[in-house]
Amino acid sequence: MAVMMTKPTRIRKAMKTADVLEQYGRYVMNTYVRSPLVLVKGKGSRVWDLEGREYLDLFPGWGVGGLGHCHPWLMKALRGQAGRLFHVANTYYQMPQWKLARALVEASFDGTVFFANSGAEMVESAIKLARRWGHAEGRHEIIVMERSFHGRTTGALSATGQPKYQEGFEPLLPGFVCVPFNDLEAVKRAVTPKTVAILLEPIQGEGGVRIAGDEFLRGLRALADERRLLVIADEIQTGMGRTGTMFAYQHAGIEPDIMLLAKTLGGGFPIGAMVAKRAIADVLAPGTHASTFGGNPLACVCGLAVLEALEKERLLERAVHLGGVVLERLTAFKARCPIVKEVRGRGLMIGIELSVDGRPVVEECRLRRVLINCTQERILRLLPALTITRAQLDRGLDVLEEVLSQVEG
Repeated sequence: MAVMMTKPTRIRKAMKTADVLEQYGRYVMNTYVRSPLVLVKGKGSRVWDLEGREYLDLFPGWGVGGLGHCHPWLMKALRGQAGRLFHVANTYYQMPQWKLARALVEASFDGTVFFANSGAEMVESAIKLARRWGHAEGRHEIIVMERSFHGRTTGALSATGQPKYQEGFEPLLPGFVCVPFNDLEAVKRAVTPKTVAILLEPIQGEGGVRIAGDEFLRGLRALADERRLLVIADEIQTGMGRTGTMFAYQHAGIEPDIMLLAKTLGGGFPIGAMVAKRAIADVLAPGTHASTFGGNPLACVCGLAVLEALEKERLLERAVHLGGVVLERLTAFKARCPIVKEVRGRGLMIGIELSVDGRPVVEECRLRRVLINCTQERILRLLPALTITRAQLDRGLDVLEEVLSQVEG
């Protein structure tokens, strides 16, 4: 039987933003709230739209762009690998994968690494690993935190402590016990003979840039050691230098048993990694877990380039310095602006809690060519690239403060 091929739609050469929005309406599933902005080019902390207008991006790729857009080391690594080998099935060996795994272990703690393609996949991997580890003892429950966010897949959604994301997708995966964030006593009360792990973000990003206290993290580590529980650190947004250390758990001087990475790890190329201590990781024997595209050589060379840039460009120190500049400036501004309730953050992960809806602020900043984010309706979120210049950062803060000054409380 002959296969019928549809004739490709002719794309006009001089499309405008309205034309692209129309095509999205016809062909792309409507699962996102999008700004009417068609981006076609990026460099560092700058992006350009279809009409050639330039914007300052203070929230590149939801934290993916830790090195900004099109970092030259990433481009060089990607082009070099693309000319040699695009993909290797995980039934064979390759060079970039073990090199990236070794680099991540050397930067964190002794263990082994599983690769996939996204943060949500890493959360799913950690759920499977923790339950496999506790299976022989009948332990499967995982303690999670209120206001947490771990992804959109069924398991990750079940572990997320925000009912608004779960509504309409029931029944969820059972076995998650949700407790208040930063409340060690609540965690202790939640532990039962069925508990196998504690899963948390060292800083809740989607939850409003809420920071886990160092004492809270140390208390969790001590509790886990006492009760033979696993500590799973979701560093998908906080890892890779974002908070001024390579991984945010390092501020508390502890080690998790399992760490999850994505976003900045690939600098824009899809990749996720799960680092697990050896005795735990060993329960995932061949055939128990897999990812077709996981550890793709293109993704792995990007991860290696990100790690190299973080070290050689001294971007951790830069995150500490520039983060201090932002917090100091916005804290001073708070005293002059009554709608700003609190400013918080670590490194270049900043949250600005307002007493009013923050979404109009995001829109007005966009109109003034500065891109930021709002979460939890009233919390503005900044995740600028660690490579951003001081002049760019000051310009973005100038615009933000000007917009906030004009908002009525």
